[in-house]
Amino acid sequence: MLIALLIILAYLLGSIPSGLIVGKLAKGIDIREHGSGNLGATNAFRTLGVKAGSVVIAGDILKGTLAAALPYLMHIDFHPLLAGVIAVIGHVFPLFAKFKGGKAVATSGGVLLFYAPLLFVTMLAVFFIFLFITKYVSLSSMLTGVYTIIYSLFEQDTYLLIVVTLLTAFVVYRHRTNIKRIINKTEPKVKWL
Repeated sequence: MLIALLIILAYLLGSIPSGLIVGKLAKGIDIREHGSGNLGATNAFRTLGVKAGSVVIAGDILKGTLAAALPYLMHIDFHPLLAGVIAVIGHVFPLFAKFKGGKAVATSGGVLLFYAPLLFVTMLAVFFIFLFITKYVSLSSMLTGVYTIIYSLFEQDTYLLIVVTLLTAFVVYRHRTNIKRIINKTEPKVKWL
């Protein structure tokens, strides 16, 4: 019974549409009707600006972190990475936003912030290095996912390796339209680097 409650809570946490909430409160808009139409942090930055975008990405990260912490908070024998994956599913298919959410990047990072803080810190560094080189947020996100797999190969943690591999595959799948735009050279580049 408690495990079922944990699963529901993790999914509901992931389902909190940070981009939609912040867009409505900060600018009075639905960000799904602007930019890429995505609820994720990248579209929030482009549509709402740096301050509001920062709040969105913090919200998306923290819901992954809190979901991964649920087994400890509820004193349940349930792997935190599995709870985190459930939140990522909630983020991508949110109950509160007609099951159309973000691309799993920030919430996946939030799960790792709880479970493997050093990996999270190095991921941030790797992401910004790739972003500086490529100027593509989408490509940098996918390459950072590949980095997490490589990092996990050197850890003696089978759960971590399996989960980051699944999350990276999911992130790449969610970015398939971005991949086409990168190939066609129509993917937007960041302008502040």
